[in-house]
Amino acid sequence: MGDQPLRSDKAGELRVADEGRQVRLAGWVASRRDLGGVYFLVIRDASGRVQVVIDPQADPAAGEIAKDLRDEYCVAVTGGVRRRPEGTANPDMPTGEIEVAASQVTVLSPADPLPFQIDDRSEVDETRRLKWRYLDLRRPRMAANLVARSRGVAAMRRSLERQGFMEVETPTLIRSTPEGARDVLVPSRLRPGSFYALPQSPQLFKQLLMIGGVERYYQIARCYRDEDFRSDRQLEFTQLDIEGSFWGRDDVLEALEQVIVEVLGDLRGIHLETPFPRLTYRESMDRYGTDKPDTRFGMEIRDLGAVFAGTGFRAFAGILDSGGVVRGINAGPRGLSRSGLDALGEIAKGAGAKALAWFVVEEGGTLRSPVAKFLGEAEVAGLVETFAAVPGDTLLVVADDAGVVAPALDRLRRHVGHPDPDALRFLWVIDFPVFEKAADGSLAPAHHPFTSPHDVDEMGSDPEHALSHAYDLVLNGSELGSGSVRIHDPAVQRRVFEILGIADEEAESRFGWFLEALRYGTPPHAGFAVGIDRLVSILQGEPNIREIIPFPKTQTGADPLTQAPTGASAEQLAELGLAVVGEAAGEEAGGADPAG
Repeated sequence: MGDQPLRSDKAGELRVADEGRQVRLAGWVASRRDLGGVYFLVIRDASGRVQVVIDPQADPAAGEIAKDLRDEYCVAVTGGVRRRPEGTANPDMPTGEIEVAASQVTVLSPADPLPFQIDDRSEVDETRRLKWRYLDLRRPRMAANLVARSRGVAAMRRSLERQGFMEVETPTLIRSTPEGARDVLVPSRLRPGSFYALPQSPQLFKQLLMIGGVERYYQIARCYRDEDFRSDRQLEFTQLDIEGSFWGRDDVLEALEQVIVEVLGDLRGIHLETPFPRLTYRESMDRYGTDKPDTRFGMEIRDLGAVFAGTGFRAFAGILDSGGVVRGINAGPRGLSRSGLDALGEIAKGAGAKALAWFVVEEGGTLRSPVAKFLGEAEVAGLVETFAAVPGDTLLVVADDAGVVAPALDRLRRHVGHPDPDALRFLWVIDFPVFEKAADGSLAPAHHPFTSPHDVDEMGSDPEHALSHAYDLVLNGSELGSGSVRIHDPAVQRRVFEILGIADEEAESRFGWFLEALRYGTPPHAGFAVGIDRLVSILQGEPNIREIIPFPKTQTGADPLTQAPTGASAEQLAELGLAVVGEAAGEEAGGADPAG
């Protein structure tokens, strides 16, 4: 093609208005059909698809090339745009009213036989898709996800620039800090035996930027957490990170709402009403059994303590007398058999409950249940009234410690609920506890140790019940991110460390550089971080964030494409002053298990 551009137009942008024009296209062969010696190609590029017709009688050279074309050959096509013949238009393609009559075809790069079809009709094993991820990204679904991700990030930047934020990059090789998960460590060659950590978040550095006078910071930040993989977790991920000086909680929430409104307007073409609803942590736990409730449907938890006060049913009475709770949900008309109802009991047990009491409301307000015979008339009436139940409704009740009842009812609620899949329900959960009890009974930060308490004196005298200026953004039952008002007083920061059992010497050793910075006129500040992968996956209707990430890891942390992680050579280990011990020492430095 000489010095001419490889293409003059994008395949997916041609329309009837282009009829009669000569165009040059470049892309991939999405399909090829031979109809009586005339070849019909569908050419795909990032903009979309268009039909190309090659008639060997009109152009024998192009016909010879067309005979050998296969799917995913990379080609360039020159030809004229024309209307498709009457009755052959394809309404499913934006370019379906026209086609390109080829006068020249050039193979830019051939393609080997494909490991799977490049379309959304074929079900392909995920490990296979990740091994050939560069091909998987050509599929319409994956291509659309990457476009949505890019547009979402661009919308975030637009909103924040308009609000006066400055984009600043923070280090990715840092000192290990406690963020609630294990750090990913990087050995230092120049300082053998010493390690950097990859950041779980830019937390302390963005606080230093506030001390440095930046005032409004944001970053599209890469973060790393060495934690178990789930459908919404990855070893490395991307978040929108923001921080503002002279800010309180409401300033953060209002700024983030503007960002979310911009993203939704761009990706979904809808305008969200603000402010988003707010629930305190306590309200969320009491009404939904979780701090990330799905509010697309009702089925709220009801407390039945008053109904069963003084009950003769010993199972409930014993729980209430010991300080426990009796709570439940109205699951609506289920029409379940006894085995179906018992299956719900197994779901409750799987969440930690000892048992599930179920009641089916019948005509006349009576209840069908294995435990109905133990209840008095007032208790039956109280149950029906508390749940506003009607005949056919199924009531699910759990009695236990409040910390057991909440997750059990949350699990049941999510199992039996029927949310609108097209609905988007954003909400803020605010006023989290400062601390939570660890498995060994010690206190740990509910968010992180740099979160400001509501009341410093209360935190000191009753740390288990102290509240913080922390907040989460929730969408359809998924936590999108967390934030808080930060501690800007070094005395308060040291008090938090004391309660956590971090002595002054340890605090100085681990955080001395940060504590020193707090002594130089630190402004009040607050911030937030939104998981970009998780947000876009929900907006795209993807159940797994791996469908949003260009090159993700499997659930075991393996990369089938590059075979990472791999062993290191003896020379590399020696250079770093490291040695591999235990079972791994006898293993060959090979690649990751491609089965993942």
